[in-house]
Amino acid sequence: MIENYLNWTETQDTGLHELHSDCLNCFGLCCAALPFAASSDFAIDKNAGQPCPNLREDFRCGIHTELREKGFRGCTVYDCFGAGQKVSNLTYGGRDWRQAPETAGQMFEVFPVMRQLHELLWYLREAIAFPGADIMHDSLMLMIERTLNLTTLSPEELLTLDVPVHRAEVNELLLRASELARNAAWAQLTPAPKGQKNYGRGADLIGAKLRKADLRCVSLRGAYLIAADLSGADLRHADLIGADLRDTNLSGADLRDSLFLTQAQLQAAKGNSATKLPGSLTHPEHWSADKGCD
Repeated sequence: MIENYLNWTETQDTGLHELHSDCLNCFGLCCAALPFAASSDFAIDKNAGQPCPNLREDFRCGIHTELREKGFRGCTVYDCFGAGQKVSNLTYGGRDWRQAPETAGQMFEVFPVMRQLHELLWYLREAIAFPGADIMHDSLMLMIERTLNLTTLSPEELLTLDVPVHRAEVNELLLRASELARNAAWAQLTPAPKGQKNYGRGADLIGAKLRKADLRCVSLRGAYLIAADLSGADLRHADLIGADLRDTNLSGADLRDSLFLTQAQLQAAKGNSATKLPGSLTHPEHWSADKGCD
């Protein structure tokens, strides 16, 4: 399995497939295992372990094409990074929680653990391809192998895994890779931007007016950019890991070569056909076709 994964890192499309949600090969785990509360993201309350009323017997969503219209926007911005199909078909060998109800509780607890591991694999796979971070290749590859090995543990072993400790080790590598990549990109800027603000981790930028801002090579790790205006902004080589982009206006923004940007972040944001994205990501269906930056 590890050998296959290392081969996948050489071909972007295949690697991404392993780390993308594949609902057709999952037992509807996000629809059953996870809780949600009635809000602007969800039309109803649901407890953890309680199957969503929209989940059909074949584990498909009964309102998949109308989720936003029916008040389930939160479902459209969630990505398990491929953990659902891994738990369904590897950890539990294709035996679903309806066929074996005695496994349901444990399976629903294992799923969030696997999701965290797959998210870390996603970021590590991104980091290993960063220009400027070549000197970290061996360290990143070793961590990919370690993390992938953890995803093959038994359910009992997964539930005793200290994920925060592992995440901290991975994060140390990701921070270094980001710094190297951004420094290398900065050195190529001619002329370099002047007067750029240094945003700390978790910066409060809710509703910030950053239209057409030059944010190249800036760290926005964990920044709160909820409803911020980043229309027309240049975010190339900006670190966006964990940034909250709910209702952020990305119309006309340039996100090519941005670091650690995920499809789920884009699904939560607003944008249009003029928004420039990394080649591995796509424009969400709900984005405007308008090419302006308003």
